[in-house]
Amino acid sequence: MAKIALIGAGSIIFSTTLLNDMLATPALSDATYALMDPSLWKIEKVEKWANGVIAKNDLKAKVYATDDRRAALKDADYVMSIFQIGGMEAYKHDYFIPLKHGVDQCLGQCVGPGGVFRGARSIAVFKDIIKDMEELCPKATLLNYVNPMAINSIGIGRSGNIPFVGLCHGVQTTLDLIAGYTDCEKKDIDFLCAGINHMGWFLKLEKDGKDLYPKFKENFEKPEYYINDKVRGEAFRQFGYFMTESTGHLSEYLPWFRKNKKALDLYCDQPGFGGETGAYYYYCDMIAGKFAEGNFLKLAKDDLEPRSKDYGSYVIEALETGVPFQLNGNVMNTNGYIENLPNDCCVEVPVFVDKNGLQPVHVGKMPTQLAALNMMNVNVQLMAAEAALEGDVEKLVMAVQFDPLTSAVQTLQETREMVIEMLEAQKQWLPQFEGKTPAPLGKIDTDNVTNPANVPLDPALAIANSFGKMAEA
Repeated sequence: MAKIALIGAGSIIFSTTLLNDMLATPALSDATYALMDPSLWKIEKVEKWANGVIAKNDLKAKVYATDDRRAALKDADYVMSIFQIGGMEAYKHDYFIPLKHGVDQCLGQCVGPGGVFRGARSIAVFKDIIKDMEELCPKATLLNYVNPMAINSIGIGRSGNIPFVGLCHGVQTTLDLIAGYTDCEKKDIDFLCAGINHMGWFLKLEKDGKDLYPKFKENFEKPEYYINDKVRGEAFRQFGYFMTESTGHLSEYLPWFRKNKKALDLYCDQPGFGGETGAYYYYCDMIAGKFAEGNFLKLAKDDLEPRSKDYGSYVIEALETGVPFQLNGNVMNTNGYIENLPNDCCVEVPVFVDKNGLQPVHVGKMPTQLAALNMMNVNVQLMAAEAALEGDVEKLVMAVQFDPLTSAVQTLQETREMVIEMLEAQKQWLPQFEGKTPAPLGKIDTDNVTNPANVPLDPALAIANSFGKMAEA
């Protein structure tokens, strides 16, 4: 009888989906589920709903709600993290402050200024969770759903020795699209996907041993296919491989698609096809508003629904029963699963699960252009995680300065000023930076300077001056 702790179970839609999946899993139908969230009134609604499902379906599971994280973690066999530090209030700052400074985000959750700050808020909590787990449930496995997945995974990996995997549904939902784009059944596609979260590359796509890429590429030259996913489609056309993230999200991972009005108009601002400015922020705000108006779980049925596409229940089932399960999961690249990405970053690779635990697959080297595209964001992820773990405000600035979208539209100094403003607005959720502010620096006025300090000129500058004098002569 496993104990499963859900940390952040006040995330009503997510927690009810995961609970339904686990209650619908025979090997977990008698487990104990500890629902933890600081907002006790939220999880008490989830608890009531879950008990209704348990009673109607004559299950042996037990569910209880608590706002005490240590009590939820004590003796847990599995821990699921599904929290959002700062909620919509913090998310508002992640989106609107960068927008004021010219950084136009669609989601602002996993990359960009919003992703860096969301990671800093989350890692501050993950450090404590890992410490508590090492004391209270050292043999437990952590299943993380909290974004930004890669930044948080690096933070988790560097905070202790708890086995963990980061879970996302990008691979399985993208396969649904690929099946449609290639006129195949999803179950008939053999594939290998690897990279980083939200930038996992389908390195192999086959049906009955035949390469699907020629037909796939041919179709994406047709307007009726291309219009469905312009950013991902353009990256596919230019770099040769399809990846796991949609137009809206991918447009933030790369520097070419949101840097000015021309790019936005061309790739992102077509209503109904994703990529619009603030699309996910406004969606989340709408959902939060609806839940604030009333208890929507009163409308929920007590039926046990079929399991969703989320990996969580299948991973725990495999660990409990030993029946193997394969997924694409986010793990530390410590053993060089992808050889041309750094060993201290987080990668998303095939992972096998059974009673022996989590067993990531060695992929080897990816095509150089794919590793290079991933590295644009790996640099941000590594610096952001270090900043959050060390409470280093200068590294926080650098993480945002490295960001591909931000660097496409801002100078270094503009980014510094934006980070200072975001840090001030979010200081209540960033205890590791308390009392710390990045150096403001500022512009150095050189308009009327003619080398008064007698500093030797750079040789290249001296040559340039000589050319200038020769041109005047």
